[in-house]
Amino acid sequence: MAPIEIMAPVGSWDSLTAAIQARADSVYFGIGHLNMRSHAAFNFTIPDLRKIVQIGRKNKIKTYVALNSILYDEDLSLMREYCQAIKASGATAVIASDMAAIQFATSIGLPIHCSTQLNISNLEAVRFFAQFSDVLVLARELRLDQIQLIGEQIKKEEIRGPSGQLVQIELFVHGALCVSISGKCYMSLSLYNKSANRGECIQPCRRKYRVFDDETQNELVIDNQYVMSPKDLCTIGRLDEIVDAGVSILKIEGRGRAPEYVYTVVGAYREAADAIERGAFSNEKIQIWMDRLKSVYNRGFWEGGYYLGEKAGEWSKKPGSQATQRKKYLGKVTKYFPRIQVAECQLQSGSIRKGDPILITGSTTGVIEARIESLHENGSVEFADQGALVSFPVPSRVRKNDLLYLIEPGQCHEGN
Repeated sequence: MAPIEIMAPVGSWDSLTAAIQARADSVYFGIGHLNMRSHAAFNFTIPDLRKIVQIGRKNKIKTYVALNSILYDEDLSLMREYCQAIKASGATAVIASDMAAIQFATSIGLPIHCSTQLNISNLEAVRFFAQFSDVLVLARELRLDQIQLIGEQIKKEEIRGPSGQLVQIELFVHGALCVSISGKCYMSLSLYNKSANRGECIQPCRRKYRVFDDETQNELVIDNQYVMSPKDLCTIGRLDEIVDAGVSILKIEGRGRAPEYVYTVVGAYREAADAIERGAFSNEKIQIWMDRLKSVYNRGFWEGGYYLGEKAGEWSKKPGSQATQRKKYLGKVTKYFPRIQVAECQLQSGSIRKGDPILITGSTTGVIEARIESLHENGSVEFADQGALVSFPVPSRVRKNDLLYLIEPGQCHEGN
């Protein structure tokens, strides 16, 4: 069995640290605006590249840069500038879908991952794109038996990429799904002149719609069904089958998500991959991982999705997230006392009490989950309200201006 690589989405410095904490093998992120999440997530800059690569090397993590939007002629000069900067930074590879980017990256010796936007669905496409890339991200609509056939033929025919190594299969295993084929949607462009294929999608598909018949004047309300908003893909219960099919790189969607999403989802899939490699993958563990995955942002789960040969029809029931937990902003860290491992925080909103579960996030801190074992405000207290300066033990180091949240049960809304 080839080593299983867990690839984490990174849309902020906090998420980069969270991915490292969760033991990701690689991260992917965007720079500038020539990527498919250019308006939905923080995008790093060219000067950030070297720092990210250095952090990656220090933590033995591969770094992939998304440059996967459709390119117009006026974009080509900037695309070349980005590719040159990516190569100079020492990043592991660029993720590309437009042939202009693929050909230019090839010409300067920049390794490429062929993006899912290319909709690679058959062996002929694999043979063609192998001349440009060692790693192919297959279409999200393939069944597992189709993926397995491709994996078997890669080995049988010894289909190799530019490096001379056998081509690797990369596959999305968790996160948001688009109603269109491999994310190539034109609805946002048609309605609002915001192209999903250029990172501008405003997600009109996630809304509730009525059906109106012009001839009869009859109107139908599709009750409790967001019929263009699929549930999120979740394959953790079938991850062993995906690996057996020849997939070696497991890609998690979510560059627009919060750091605790990255920490929780990447951590669960890392544990699952480790269990597969040890022969310890079990139904009991799957349930534990599922409970954790449900605690962070999700639109409900389509378990296995198209990979199991299921037809589209697993639609969201509600807008926004159906997470079993939500976070409520409380305030910021003002000091940290390393000798006694205590954080001091200013409560700017809400209240906190002894026993409460909390979350602290920051660009260097990443994600810390804890419970208030003791609480101090000019002495030991059971409760503190908005405006209070409080202190409490934390399990590891936090930094000034890190954000403090209270974790509450219930369902979140979009943006939480």
